[in-house]
Amino acid sequence: MPIFQFSQDVAIDMGTCNTRIYVKNKGIVINEASMLVLRVSGRHSPVVAIGDSCEEFVGRSNSEYKVVRPIRSGIIVDYENAQIMLHYLLTKAIGSRFTFKPRAIVTIPGLANAVQRQSLINVLGKSGVRQIHVVEQSYAAAIAENNAGKNEKATFVVDIGAGTTEAALISLDGTVASRSAQMGGDLIDETIREHLDRRYGIEITERIAEQIKYDLTDVREEENQDRIAVVRGRDKATGMPFTQDVKTSEICRAIHPVLMNIIGEIRQVLEMTPPELCEDIMRGGIILTGGSAQLPGLDALIVDELGIPVSVGRVAEESTILGAGAMADHFEEIVGQNQTGKPNG
Repeated sequence: MPIFQFSQDVAIDMGTCNTRIYVKNKGIVINEASMLVLRVSGRHSPVVAIGDSCEEFVGRSNSEYKVVRPIRSGIIVDYENAQIMLHYLLTKAIGSRFTFKPRAIVTIPGLANAVQRQSLINVLGKSGVRQIHVVEQSYAAAIAENNAGKNEKATFVVDIGAGTTEAALISLDGTVASRSAQMGGDLIDETIREHLDRRYGIEITERIAEQIKYDLTDVREEENQDRIAVVRGRDKATGMPFTQDVKTSEICRAIHPVLMNIIGEIRQVLEMTPPELCEDIMRGGIILTGGSAQLPGLDALIVDELGIPVSVGRVAEESTILGAGAMADHFEEIVGQNQTGKPNG
């Protein structure tokens, strides 16, 4: 187990897609893929690559190696490999020689149960963290975007990550109402892949699906009637490379149910909102954070469906880690307050 040269306060966001680490007074120092590559057989170390160095293995079939993603929907599903990954990334973030173990603010989805929360705490402890304070992702995102917890006005934030969507209303007293669901960017990508497979018999990689998603000019079908996307993949019938022209409006129609389910989560939180906070929401609107918050036209679609102002966060993709980082910058104060919505580890 490592020992740390200086006692450093850090923030950790172990996401489905990426793991980010923020070091006090330094900012985000790690933003790498949440994955490992293991050697299936042989006498050498089973771990071949961790983090961004795994990218060259993704999407390439090989009987000697396998890609492992220890985080699913923001939850640890592979304890041992999650610990190996985090230990490596922490060491990379703060150095290999230390005298004092760091303290950490760590984010977790609101849907996590007590067992899953404890697994996260155990992984951090095994990785060398001496004091752990757990905060829900939506609360951390609200801290970054609107200084929630100190702002007198309530903040409504919707964090759409790769594996989860968190919708939460945050006020001075913490989280007033929230919903968390296992849907996000990965589900949208998978929906695109399944549609192209079913309709055209073409197989595409995760990367191509993600590219198609972000190449849309608008997620609303009616805004994409005449646009064509050139999709390259593999013909299932022949196994040969294949190119297919697809209307982007068709892609929008395929992912529409997923987007409407996300909007349904938002609607349920709105229905739980106390009347005295409704004015704050109408004035401040809904703030979208997370990687998929930047889907073209998603903000307009939510406005169309809910009639409430919507904006994409200033630091949308990094809101969660920056909010947790702001808390790590004031660790003593934050842990002492232990506000609602920021459960202690």
